[in-house]
Amino acid sequence: MAIEHVNRRGDAYFLHEGTTRTGKPKFFFSRQRDGTLAGAIPPGYEVYESPNAQVFLRKARPKVVTDEEIAIVERGVRELAKLAYFVIDVKDRSIVVHLPNENPAFLEGSVMSRFGLKAGVGVAREVQKFLSYSPMMRFVLVDERTRQFATERWCFLGSIDGWFPLSSSRGDLESLVARYCHHLGQESLFELT
Repeated sequence: MAIEHVNRRGDAYFLHEGTTRTGKPKFFFSRQRDGTLAGAIPPGYEVYESPNAQVFLRKARPKVVTDEEIAIVERGVRELAKLAYFVIDVKDRSIVVHLPNENPAFLEGSVMSRFGLKAGVGVAREVQKFLSYSPMMRFVLVDERTRQFATERWCFLGSIDGWFPLSSSRGDLESLVARYCHHLGQESLFELT
């Protein structure tokens, strides 16, 4: 049986297997069903979907952040920032919040008029197909024993694109989420220092 992964945009990806020029096994995902399909995920590997819905096979990484910690951030973005479109990605010790590069409200209006849909799940599913995402904020686990996190935001100043640590941003995750998540999707995010 072929390994299939349907990404958040509704596209099906199939795991293929082959060999490198040196004869070593190789695995990759493709939207094409033809070719040699893998019947199982190789031991020590996992399926990874990037924030922009690309599907990869990667070496399994040790889980450092808990599912509950991820849920705290997700709940904070949904309830405090009041955002419906976002992606949470876990990179090693970081819980990264990605926001859309496009205007979701504009896309919702376009989708409703073009496809004759009313606001709801069907519209959100169609809008999701057009969105691309960029990292905006992350919560980095700095102490595994005490579960202390630090907060950083993405800096868009051309010469220093990268993560910018927020001062006084170290503490328990729930407090940091309460202090910073409401800035997501707002101009105030870029004023945080």
